[in-house]
Amino acid sequence: MHEIMKNTIDASLTEGFSHPVRDGLWGHVYMTDELSHLTSSVPFMRLCRIMQLGPVHLTYPGATHTRASHSIGVYHLGRRLLQNLCERGAYQWLSGEGVKSFLCACLLHDLGHFPYTHSLKELPLRSHESLTGAIILKDPMKTLVGNTGADPNLTAAIVDKDMNGAGAELLFYRKLLSGALDPDKLDYLNRDAWYCGVPYGAQDVDFILSRLLPHKERGADIDSRLIPNVESILFSKYLMYRTVYWHRQVRSATAMVKKALINALETSRISGEELYDLDDMSLFTLLKEKTDSPLVQAVLEGRVFSPAIEIPAEKVNISALRDLKYRAEKEKQLEAVLGAEGVIIDIPEAISFETGLFVVDEERHFSESSSAFKTETVNSFVKTLYTVRIFINQQINEKLKEKIKTLPNILDILYNNAL
Repeated sequence: MHEIMKNTIDASLTEGFSHPVRDGLWGHVYMTDELSHLTSSVPFMRLCRIMQLGPVHLTYPGATHTRASHSIGVYHLGRRLLQNLCERGAYQWLSGEGVKSFLCACLLHDLGHFPYTHSLKELPLRSHESLTGAIILKDPMKTLVGNTGADPNLTAAIVDKDMNGAGAELLFYRKLLSGALDPDKLDYLNRDAWYCGVPYGAQDVDFILSRLLPHKERGADIDSRLIPNVESILFSKYLMYRTVYWHRQVRSATAMVKKALINALETSRISGEELYDLDDMSLFTLLKEKTDSPLVQAVLEGRVFSPAIEIPAEKVNISALRDLKYRAEKEKQLEAVLGAEGVIIDIPEAISFETGLFVVDEERHFSESSSAFKTETVNSFVKTLYTVRIFINQQINEKLKEKIKTLPNILDILYNNAL
């Protein structure tokens, strides 16, 4: 019986994968014809028009890779991951339909992404996972996913954890797609570093995939030989945030677009639903057509605001500043003090460094293992990254730039309600 189950799962991962897709990072990525049809669908083609890193190309000109290429990379690593785990016994709780559903989930996991999604979590918008699930469950994707041998409902539920679903197989796939060593993270760290031309994100993917151990409830466990690789991923993620994702120019461009969007949404010039099906260019077109904000054209032309001051987050009332209305009041107060318009307070989004892996031979979780990266170390990464920046229009003269740096009550303005 076990041999029959193993052969069924092996066939689901190997038979018919003869359609090559050439990827700049991983080389030939093989799909079945039915899987390849997903990549030529209208919803997937939209991802070809969304840059994976948004405005990062303003600082790193090579960073023009798309969410489509990233999605193909996640599919590639997801298939390799599942092949390795099945060789170590995972086939015992999997089904052929489930395997196909997981591969579709990897390929389509970003289908609901719209431009600047991750930067707009403060707004009352639907999550991209929720949007992805909804797209998968309606045609043309529902039929195309079904043609691969996958279950559209299971595929959608793997991506969208808020969807109702039960069973060990679903839980297993969810853990694989979202965790400390998931194919999403392994692709984006390597891919983003490659296209930005920086060394920080490169990971030893072959060794990582060869050492992962399947677990029915936890997804994948590690042994102590993989601890250095997990440490590498954690530190790489930290370095990529510090030097690439949250580079001050990138933060400035993102903050400018976000401010234009927030104003448009609050004044009802744009509704949230209008954002969900957009690509990069259609977002800027919509903003230019429906708002009079000069911020949009400035970002398109690379005229981002300058950082006037940077403040460690623990020195200000960060929880209060996350409130959009409160932050807007603080920006107005700073503009009043300076006697000039064009002040944006940038608050970093909440991020986490997942360390929930179980180290089998040490019989304890990673944070309690022999790793040097204890919980307090990982928390210090986040603390170092959380910097509140005040950006000002480059057109403001140098005297005002110096004035904002030397304001004696700058922290009072940010922290308290009174000037």
